[in-house]
Amino acid sequence: MSAIWLKALPYIAAVLLVAGAMFGAYHHGETVTNDEWQAKWSERDARDEAAQATNEAAERTKEQSRQQAINKVVQNGQALIDTAAAAVTAANRESDRLRSAADGLANRIAASQGGSHSCTSAASAAATRAVMVLADVLKRADQRAGDLAGYADQSHGRGVTCEQAYDSLGK
Repeated sequence: MSAIWLKALPYIAAVLLVAGAMFGAYHHGETVTNDEWQAKWSERDARDEAAQATNEAAERTKEQSRQQAINKVVQNGQALIDTAAAAVTAANRESDRLRSAADGLANRIAASQGGSHSCTSAASAAATRAVMVLADVLKRADQRAGDLAGYADQSHGRGVTCEQAYDSLGK
């Protein structure tokens, strides 16, 4: 039996050698294919990363542009609001001057009414009160109009700022 094995040994060795060569060839082909696919995946990943970086840079540029536009709008809006506040201050000064003039006029009328008609002092007192009430009503109306104008100017400035900010987002 050992003689059969000795005669078969070269054939078994040849079969094992062929099987080993085939396995080596298969393993080599599999390794080469995996390496090719890995190279393609690496190339694709590199392209994806480059595209992502380019896209991110473009988006950041857009974001910075929008932020600069918003900053400019805010500065313009603040300038409008400051202008409105200055106008309110100037109007209040003028209004104070007008109210002082109305007080002075009412006091002069009251003084002139009291001394000129002694026989009609009741009518004079009523006329004086009417003048004083009218002067007070005019002062209060002027004060309220000034307050409302200030609020309107500031609201307008804020509205324009908001509108410009919204419009700048579309660019």
